[in-house]
Amino acid sequence: MRPVADEPFAAGREADVFLLDDGRVLRHYRTAADTAHEAEIMAYAASHGYPVPEVYAASGPDMVMERLHGPTMAEAALSGDLALEDAAVMLAGLLRRLHELPARAAGRQETIIHLDLHPENVLITERGPVVIDWRNADDGPADLDTALSALIIAQVAIGSIEHPLGASIDAMLDRFLELAPGDPVRLLDDAAAYRRRQLTMSPEEVAMIGTAAARVRAGVR
Repeated sequence: MRPVADEPFAAGREADVFLLDDGRVLRHYRTAADTAHEAEIMAYAASHGYPVPEVYAASGPDMVMERLHGPTMAEAALSGDLALEDAAVMLAGLLRRLHELPARAAGRQETIIHLDLHPENVLITERGPVVIDWRNADDGPADLDTALSALIIAQVAIGSIEHPLGASIDAMLDRFLELAPGDPVRLLDDAAAYRRRQLTMSPEEVAMIGTAAARVRAGVR
């Protein structure tokens, strides 16, 4: 399992992605991690028809997955190939589809939640949008997932997370809040607390989470 190049062709806050061949990539977490749970959640979602990359192998911090071709939702919006309103519709639809999946354990009221579903974690492929980066995914309350998506978009909208979309994503947030499944503010305080605990957040970003949460509340009519 040797990458074709030493340098990753994509990178996030926690992991690097290396090209193995035209059909496979290696996602490698920089810190100690066990990808088994992530792979299990992805396989479960895929078994119910939810759009995720196929996972070929998962061991320790490494996961070998299907290589997907296409821009992220954010890149498509930046290039003008995807209107921000359409991006909001797509993101809300993906959350709704996810939350409609049956619980993994019989009798449980919880559903699968991604906990990091935002425009950088959706790839626009020939087969439609595909959700990536399931590191945080678990079983839990759907409203927490919706609140986190709204909060992350709000962090970009208010400028606490630097992103090329910048303040232009503000309109997307309002449309997303109109369409999002469940109640985006019922567990917003829990979502804010969850974001504050994430080690990838800078102190400056953490300091503005309350402001981002207030922006979400202001957008709910």
